[in-house]
Amino acid sequence: MFAYYFQLGVRSLRRNPVLTALMIMAIGFGVAASMTTYSVFRATSNNPIPQRSSVLFAPQIDNWGPEDNDKGEPPSAMTYTDAMALMRAHKAQRQTALYPIAISVVPDDANMLPIMENSYAWYGDAFSMFDVPFLYGSGWTSAEDDAHAAVTVISRALNEKLFHGANSVGRALNIDGHSYRITGVIDTWNPQPLFFDPVNTSGFDDPTQVFIPFTRAIDLKLPTAGNNNCNKDAGDGYEAWLRSECIWIQYWAELPQSTAVASYKDFLAGYAAEQQRAGRFRWAPNVRLNDVMKWMDVQKVVPPESKISLLVSLGFLLICLVNTVGLLLAKFMKRSSEIGVRRALGASRREIYAQFLIESATVGLAGGLLGLILTGVGMLGIGLVFEPQIARLAHLDVKLIALTLLVAIMATVMAAFYPTWRAAQVQPAWQLKSN
Repeated sequence: MFAYYFQLGVRSLRRNPVLTALMIMAIGFGVAASMTTYSVFRATSNNPIPQRSSVLFAPQIDNWGPEDNDKGEPPSAMTYTDAMALMRAHKAQRQTALYPIAISVVPDDANMLPIMENSYAWYGDAFSMFDVPFLYGSGWTSAEDDAHAAVTVISRALNEKLFHGANSVGRALNIDGHSYRITGVIDTWNPQPLFFDPVNTSGFDDPTQVFIPFTRAIDLKLPTAGNNNCNKDAGDGYEAWLRSECIWIQYWAELPQSTAVASYKDFLAGYAAEQQRAGRFRWAPNVRLNDVMKWMDVQKVVPPESKISLLVSLGFLLICLVNTVGLLLAKFMKRSSEIGVRRALGASRREIYAQFLIESATVGLAGGLLGLILTGVGMLGIGLVFEPQIARLAHLDVKLIALTLLVAIMATVMAAFYPTWRAAQVQPAWQLKSN
């Protein structure tokens, strides 16, 4: 019966080409606008590390106080003093402090110029904490962190560029004139949003190519390549900057159980209270502890324009569906005599419902196919509205194709409920008499 009603629907599309074309266009444009903006929203609100997002936590400590913090919220980054205190306490299963650095990689090939790459200084625990995949070798060890060793991990792309894809573990790499031993080559890894440092990247940046130990970066007095915010003069020199209240370090702790989370919160509050007693803080302990997704919310990683454009496009789809309701009503009521004859020959209202809803779904399918084409066109224009680093994340994949067709069909069927109900109310006796 479904196949028969589907055939009737296809024939009906041909019977009223103008009305059919208007409905398909309304549905196609409405669905395309919604799916194009949804693709951006989906990319920016994505969980970048779903397998571990619930066990990774970003602690915050208010070292600025109510006069300088953001409406009572602790700063989004840490001072060197606080980050090192947390590292020494070692209260989490794994932990790392990290910050972006600006370095140059000097190739062995004399024909190649030094390369500036996205780089970070962090602790060896970070590779396991962030589930970083390795193509060759591994990250460095805690002992190498403690020894301030000259070791490095590079990306697959940089390994291709410098070593033509060969296993480079154990080889030397010249970074800013210093020789580093490569301990590992990371396979393709580019979590988006960039959860481990949304403060400096707004959540979106090119893949990181080089990692070196945090302790080594401090030894070399490498400044941060990201934000450095101070509420008072830091003083002169690198050492004064380290001892200052300037915030520039991101910190992550791995807390696999709820008891560990509660214990770590108590530890943070206790540490802040200790700083208050020591006279460094003149306010009550003010700390936060957020997992990955809550941290993304706190940092407002999802661009407000993506939310607004999604709401606007959904409103546009609603308007298109209202127009579709009117067009379907005109289309169905034009066939009142046909409905009357079918009812007189024994067709039940249920069968009338089934026939016209399946016919509407056929219209929705056609609108969905048009919507797919327009969504593909819309993808090409996303860069005109959003930043390139965000626009390139939006893409048309199998899930979005299926969702586009499903939304088009379901929306059209929902829009068809009222016209179908009116069609089912046609009285056969009146129709036969009037004809």
